[in-house]
Amino acid sequence: MKQKLLLAGILLCQFSLLVAQKHKPDEVINSLDQQTGHYGEMAQQIWTYAELGYQEEKSSALLQEELQQAGFTLETGVAGIPTAFVATYGQGSPVIGILAEFDALPGVSQQAVPRPEPRDDVRAGHACGHHLFGVASTAAGIAVKDWLQKSGKSGTIKLFGTPAEEGGAGKVYMVREGLFNDVDVVLHWHPSSSNSAHAASSLSNKSAKFRFYGTASHAASAPQNGRSALDGVEAMNHMVNMLREHVPMESRIHYVITRGGEAPNVVPAFSEAFYYVRHPEMQQVRDLFERVVLAAQGAALGTGTRMEYEVIHGLYNILPNETLGRVMHNNLVKVGGVQYDMKELEFAKELITSYGATEDTLRSSERITPFKVVTRGTGGSTDVGDVSWMVPTAGMRAATWVPGTSAHSWQAVAAGGTSIGTKGMMVAAKTLALTALEIMQDQKLVQKAKQELLRRRGTDFKYDALLGDRQPPLDYRQ
Repeated sequence: MKQKLLLAGILLCQFSLLVAQKHKPDEVINSLDQQTGHYGEMAQQIWTYAELGYQEEKSSALLQEELQQAGFTLETGVAGIPTAFVATYGQGSPVIGILAEFDALPGVSQQAVPRPEPRDDVRAGHACGHHLFGVASTAAGIAVKDWLQKSGKSGTIKLFGTPAEEGGAGKVYMVREGLFNDVDVVLHWHPSSSNSAHAASSLSNKSAKFRFYGTASHAASAPQNGRSALDGVEAMNHMVNMLREHVPMESRIHYVITRGGEAPNVVPAFSEAFYYVRHPEMQQVRDLFERVVLAAQGAALGTGTRMEYEVIHGLYNILPNETLGRVMHNNLVKVGGVQYDMKELEFAKELITSYGATEDTLRSSERITPFKVVTRGTGGSTDVGDVSWMVPTAGMRAATWVPGTSAHSWQAVAAGGTSIGTKGMMVAAKTLALTALEIMQDQKLVQKAKQELLRRRGTDFKYDALLGDRQPPLDYRQ
């Protein structure tokens, strides 16, 4: 009898230990709920900084300090980028990476009010919500670390501090440097006006600054002596606009003239245009970009000017992973959407008058969009794409903005600076943490996700960055 009781006691202890080691979604959610105020303050501090790509010194330092205090080991200034870092906790496999962005956008300064009111102290703004992105990812990483510490389980969590997503391609340099080579799975998220976790692609994208050099002269008394660099830019733009009729339907080409000249009575000796070229497939982007270069060369020849161009960034399209996407979606459903209190509802009601939405749309922040697989990208581009071709990757979106809000708008900046943004941020933090912990405890998921990656990218794939061998353009926002 004593032996039976002893055996039963041992089995009970083993069962209790097993239960303790299993992650419990409610406990993870409750723990993060208790830290909403702390993480909200962090996010609002970064919102206040509003630092542009590769200039995010204070924002990066704030996240690093939080992770270091939590027990992570930090590698800073990685891939030749002063504000990039990798924070690591744990040992052994699986190794799960979480991406954290924190750069702002130029020219969208805005106060946290539901009407257009720029801030006096800064010209930039978090119109894509990366202040929320970086903090939610950090919160999720620390939650996973806490579980690893308590459970004693094998596994490694890596938080990647990734600067300059907005046109700077920070992650591409980190991929090129091999920083993701030992990672099994990567998770990420993005602020949005709705909640979803689709296995979705994006547009590949390549950009460059085209610089034309001419000869200055008096535009009235000696125009024959001048060669206008602005003529070169305008000729290029005209030819590229004609090119639009003869490119694949899904292509996107955008440009701005960043320098046109100094005065009308001086033939411009220097002018510059900044171009983006996009398509759902990276090879199409390679080919289309070369056609844009030919247009620039022709423009220089026809105007008697000289042209040089500098590739600023190049991004792959996201390679979706349905295996991980379904796990992410299921955890998002567990967490649920964003519910507004009365103050937030009044803010939202006033904000939507600026873009014509109706009050009926506001309840959509509470819902989770049904899961879907989108293998051909539409909309925007992201340097997450390069990561996804190297490591199985899953992402989600959380309603940090009032429904109907467009990214890169003053409305997005405004909502991101309020509790509406914080609530959506915590939805993301909880979903990322639950997803990471589920993957941590199911090696079969990791293997299945890797098999899907190999199937989607093909057996002959070899990584070749669209931006070539250039070094990070640390001054591209200056």
